[in-house]
Amino acid sequence: MVALTTKQKLKKITDSFELFSKNFIKIVNTQNETVPMKLNLAQQELTELMNNNRYTIINKARRAGISTLMLAKAIYEATTKENQSILIVSYEGDSAKGLFNTLKFMNDNLPRDKYPDLFSKTRRDNKNELLFWNGSRIISTVAGYKDIGRGLSITWAHLSEFAFWNGSQEEQLLSIEQALVDKGRISIETTSNGISNYYYTLYQKAKRGNSKYKHYFVPWFHPFYRESKKGEYDEAEQWYKAKYGKRMAKKDLEGDEIRLHEQGADLRQLMWRDYKLQDMKIEEFYQEYPSNDMESFISTNKSVFDQNKVLERINYVMPDIPLKELDDVPDSLQKYIGKELKIFHKYNPKTKYYYAGIDVAHGSGNGDSSTCTIIDEEGIEVASLGTNKLPVYKFTDVVYDLLMWYAEPFTAIERNNVGIVLLEKMKDEKFYMNLYKEKLFDHKGSRKSQLGFTTSQSSKPILLEKFKESFELGRILINDVETLEQMQIYQNVSGKMGNKQGEGNHDDKVISSALANLAKDSNKWYI
Repeated sequence: MVALTTKQKLKKITDSFELFSKNFIKIVNTQNETVPMKLNLAQQELTELMNNNRYTIINKARRAGISTLMLAKAIYEATTKENQSILIVSYEGDSAKGLFNTLKFMNDNLPRDKYPDLFSKTRRDNKNELLFWNGSRIISTVAGYKDIGRGLSITWAHLSEFAFWNGSQEEQLLSIEQALVDKGRISIETTSNGISNYYYTLYQKAKRGNSKYKHYFVPWFHPFYRESKKGEYDEAEQWYKAKYGKRMAKKDLEGDEIRLHEQGADLRQLMWRDYKLQDMKIEEFYQEYPSNDMESFISTNKSVFDQNKVLERINYVMPDIPLKELDDVPDSLQKYIGKELKIFHKYNPKTKYYYAGIDVAHGSGNGDSSTCTIIDEEGIEVASLGTNKLPVYKFTDVVYDLLMWYAEPFTAIERNNVGIVLLEKMKDEKFYMNLYKEKLFDHKGSRKSQLGFTTSQSSKPILLEKFKESFELGRILINDVETLEQMQIYQNVSGKMGNKQGEGNHDDKVISSALANLAKDSNKWYI
């Protein structure tokens, strides 16, 4: 094998960001030592994602090294490529200053004396800009104004701690996107800040595949932390031994610790978690050190449902059954299985009763969805359907076939708006009679009944309170992740109940689940 020349070796290094970082970028580690930057596993994973996608959005636990990665990439691209215009935006002045100082440290420590022709030299160095002789520059600025990208031609923008930006996050992001050159890129990195901001909406859309952004999440027990937090883990282990007289063992695990260990947290990391929780509420730990992305969005006291219970359920939901493992699926349902329709348990002839709740929308392709939730007699969710693409007459056919597949559940349908159309079609065209009926009085005092459940300012809180009670006391088991995510953003604001306002936020599955719970609690059966 022919040995590489020095020139060939240097080209190989400069062609690879990972090799460039390892050989030329210097950072200060947690022991306050200046060391080469060797990418950790999370940084490697994210680098690969960014190499293949122009738009990335990153949700992370504290001290994941993501900001350091982005600064190193900025130095790499600006000093090895011509005419790069890189924008780094932070959420406030001190943060921007800290990031830019780290950036300058990396630039100042490049071995320019040893390799004078390898890196472009610095032409201008001021408090918020590095300009290089190859025409590239790195600009640091602070978020807060909607025209943030105006006048720039950006090749790459990195947005740090986006969830904490002042001003309209959406308008600022749009301004930066409009300033991108052809094939320009954006990376968004932040810890979460609840659900009342645009970052939550954007991340959720990316997670569901409804955005140009590709999402990446770093949990607090990611393997790379074992080295970077070694000192903290040692301290936590000493504390644990002093408190319990021994090191944590697998047999000592209980509750959430078992789930976290199964997901990859080792015993030293779990001792560290126990150590941190001595001075933090579990909700604070979720936000700073989430084990999954939904934990990071733990909500406010406006939430209707107990957030800890919702998050706990999200951590343990079962996967839906793929079509190939289902028998006797009606032809009309097959194309929806695994997409709009999630099956968690097949129909069981030994189950005497099933119950369903249905919330109907117009099916225009935008906005609310028509949803159906089916639970069995024990309260276990067996199926969940949700689509905004079917008009009522088509949704009627699909939901009827689904209900018949589960042996005609007792079904509560919200009768507001187009719900009346569905009720009439189910009764008059499908001859489906196992339907919830409201008992009402007319003005003469005579008792009458009408099909469906009418949602009003007075009836909706009662419907939701009953569902909340059943869910939080474990009488009903939700398996659909989308339903749980809607429950996480379901709020009571000044007496008005509904999902947290924002693009892409809905509560349709919350309502259909509450109606299924109502059907079960009614203890009725008309067939």
